Amino acid sequence: MPTVLDRLNSALHHALETDERVYLLGEDLLDPYGGAFKVTRGLSTRFPDRVLATPISEAAIVGAASGMALRGLRPVAEIMFGDFATLIADQIVNHAAKFRWMYNDQVSVPMVVRAPMGGRRGYGPTHSQSLEKMFLGVPGLKVLAPNTLGDPGDLLLAAIADEDPVLFVEHKLLYTRPLLTAGQGDLADFRLETGGGAFPWFVLHPPYPPQVTIASYGYNFELARAAALDLMMEHEIFADLVVFSQLSPFDLTPLFASLEQTRRLLTVEEGTLTLGWGAEVAARAVETVDRLRVRRVAARDLPIANSRPLEDAILPQEKEIVQAALSLLS
Repeated sequence: MPTVLDRLNSALHHALETDERVYLLGEDLLDPYGGAFKVTRGLSTRFPDRVLATPISEAAIVGAASGMALRGLRPVAEIMFGDFATLIADQIVNHAAKFRWMYNDQVSVPMVVRAPMGGRRGYGPTHSQSLEKMFLGVPGLKVLAPNTLGDPGDLLLAAIADEDPVLFVEHKLLYTRPLLTAGQGDLADFRLETGGGAFPWFVLHPPYPPQVTIASYGYNFELARAAALDLMMEHEIFADLVVFSQLSPFDLTPLFASLEQTRRLLTVEEGTLTLGWGAEVAARAVETVDRLRVRRVAARDLPIANSRPLEDAILPQEKEIVQAALSLLS
């Protein structure tokens, strides 16, 4: 089975091969290194004039990409670690995301910023964060996150084709994960529902009526899936798993449909708990669905430690998801 890394890499090969407007830019992208996480391997060899190695300046990388997009190109900028998205905030929030509105739709900024996010690799407090929540709700900006239920390559190609700037959040632990197929392996008992167009959502329905709805995205789905299987096998509790590719703008239609049946919502994310993605999802759900019970599982409001035991204590774990689900049903 192809991995997430395989599909992202092949999508970039396809994009550069089929559209001369596509350029890649970022730090250490050139072969033989091929990027910090090898997503760009082989690309500079095939397309030496359109894979551009840049100085170590994230603001300059995204600023240059924004200008390229304004002139009709479709740049894909890589931020080596998503933690450094703080350095591109001005270029994204105050410029790229606003230009279409400021200039009355006379310009567009079809730019993708790829950002490897997340912890669990021992990289410490400045290379392990999930900062995507800082960019949710920015008008004019789309935030996407691939997962193993969908095709990350197709999602990246859809982002490149989009007319608005896109922040493309890739959890580091997903790169080596194989894509999943509903109806096989540990998903044999689940039915997959998909919708949402180019940036799809997914719902895994259990074999019996669900009692709780678990919402997640990206790598968080891997934890949520393991927890749902534990709940089913050990506790005879059945959960709908709702997985989003598009984090912003929000489209929570499939979530509301599930909650009308379960009335119990559990959100799972790796960003810090306070003011996160789960908090906004929960708020919108409470406003839409009557008699709703809610729990959130996320990272503790602390910097992420280098030590593996401390990192595990700070980041959400499968057992916390199981416990939170059980508390909803108590």
